[in-house]
Amino acid sequence: MSADSTVLAVPFAGERYAATARLSALIAPPYDVIAPEQRTRYAAQDPHNIVHVMLPEAPPAAAGQDRYAAAAALLTSWRADGVLVRDPEPAAYVLAQDFALPSGERRSRVGVFLAVSAEPYTARRIRPHERTHSAPKADRLALLEATDTNIESIFLLAPDDDHRLADGLAGIADHPPTATAELENVRLRLWEVGGQEAAGIAALASRGPLYIADGHHRFETAVAYAARRRTALTGASRLLALVVSAQDPGLVILPTHRIVFAGGLEEGKLLDSWRQWFDVGRVAPCADRIERLAEIGRGRTACIVALPNGSDLTLVLKRDAPLDKVPGLGKSPAARALDVARIETLVVQALLGASSTTPSLAYTPDPYAAFEAVRKGAAAAAVLLNPTRVDQVLAVADANDVMPPKSTYFIPKVPSGMVLRSLRDDPQAA
Repeated sequence: MSADSTVLAVPFAGERYAATARLSALIAPPYDVIAPEQRTRYAAQDPHNIVHVMLPEAPPAAAGQDRYAAAAALLTSWRADGVLVRDPEPAAYVLAQDFALPSGERRSRVGVFLAVSAEPYTARRIRPHERTHSAPKADRLALLEATDTNIESIFLLAPDDDHRLADGLAGIADHPPTATAELENVRLRLWEVGGQEAAGIAALASRGPLYIADGHHRFETAVAYAARRRTALTGASRLLALVVSAQDPGLVILPTHRIVFAGGLEEGKLLDSWRQWFDVGRVAPCADRIERLAEIGRGRTACIVALPNGSDLTLVLKRDAPLDKVPGLGKSPAARALDVARIETLVVQALLGASSTTPSLAYTPDPYAAFEAVRKGAAAAAVLLNPTRVDQVLAVADANDVMPPKSTYFIPKVPSGMVLRSLRDDPQAA
């Protein structure tokens, strides 16, 4: 069965762990959010945990291999030993992730693993919102070329204005799952859907452009790989992606708050600078900072600046602020309208520029961690933001523009190891 190469997303014959009863010990988060100590922990859980091939370690010099070749050899042995088993027919793999927000509220996000066209952005069927860097792409390309396998998935959003994709996936998620697991306090449920039902889901996901939520480096790596291997491998022209409806009620973006490490900040001078652009106030000591931030940010650009003296400032952008005179906000109206672009330029850069030492930045989606760093004297300031909205992500991508770094933090992350996709002998995903 050969898929039409013009179709954006298609079912595929996935590879999955045979030992579904211990799946929780075999999966891991995406490679780019795993710290070295976490990699050690996942590797110790099971000799077949996906990190062993996703983040391979250098083998002994006597082995005569680099770490990418070692990962490929390990993957080959897993297949030979029946650790990984390939499904006989193409399928769509529906994934539900049940998780808690920082507030404690429970959500469930439902998406579907499909094989998506690895094609240049110029085609405008896959739309990015971030710039990428060469080093991560070189690393992922070396692994992809060694293994000829999509070891993990990128994360795409489908506009789905009529909710047909969201409703269809929710209906599947009402049935008993094919497999279950848990990862970092997120409950995972997976359904294998075949035949015409799988084709119908893929068609719903392919009705318009798809937008990269997470995985820009891996997508661009897949495009580079496809350009090299398209004629040699039938599956090279596609990559593994989890597609989620932009209308899914469980779709969540957290803000990425800024922690500023600097010395010699003078609050008076900063206030003089900020009052040109913002109405400046103070948060009442008994007020919930996160609730207050959401309140002042309704329909306005706003942030809270935490300072070591315990005085937390509210900055609300003036309605008549002459933003057209501010360089660096973005080339499109969609990018220039982002809270994160305005606050990064007018607030964070002011903090960095006012330092008497060499300043630096850290990022966290946890507002309490940001406050704690300031309160304990480890940081000079923290800037708390409201989250970027899904429609803003799509609008920036539609404008062919990019967001500032660390503008979005989608939760939960897409697990690695639930489904793999071999690019060898894969005519159904050509």
